[in-house]
Amino acid sequence: MLLEALVVGPLQVNCFIIVCEVTRLALVVDPGDDVERILAALATLKVKVVAVVNTHGHFDHVGGNRRLVEATGAELLLHEADLPILRRARDHAAGYGLVSAGSPEPTRFLQDGELLPVGELKIQVIATPGHSPGGIALYVGGHLFAGDTLFADSVGRTDLPGSNHAALVSSIRTKLFTLPDDTVVHPGHGPDSTIGHEKRHNPFVGIGVL
Repeated sequence: MLLEALVVGPLQVNCFIIVCEVTRLALVVDPGDDVERILAALATLKVKVVAVVNTHGHFDHVGGNRRLVEATGAELLLHEADLPILRRARDHAAGYGLVSAGSPEPTRFLQDGELLPVGELKIQVIATPGHSPGGIALYVGGHLFAGDTLFADSVGRTDLPGSNHAALVSSIRTKLFTLPDDTVVHPGHGPDSTIGHEKRHNPFVGIGVL
């Protein structure tokens, strides 16, 4: 697996390109903005994008969906519970004084536990409701793409419409903290961490609970 990370948009979203080295097929996670930079990275990597995945529907993570899907012909994938949020992304952005292109409808919906094939990679979808009703994480090859569920020494906001703090903590403890301690956590914003570090030090989920 090859991995390319770009920080995009005014809210500094981590966008990831996950590549199967054998087939040169790729998945783009959370193309929030700066699509020209994403396309340039794809061209440099010489890969074909088969799918664009949104870890959740908030505007800062989906703002580049339309242009990227149109440019690549890739599928757009999302958990169904976040479809209402995706559809309101433009209005949500306007509430922050920002402009979003809005997003096309997803090609299909992701299911908890499904294995998403990208070439020879099998990427596990993990439902992590809390920050949003349909938040997901992706797990492959010892790497966790956590969206806005889990950050380095922090967690996603739960003061937004549709968010739920108890559900977020449960998602982290029962879904993410069961992964190996050396799993690298790639959050939706900010620096990487590991599952082991977060289990020991994250003050928002109960230090040393596992």
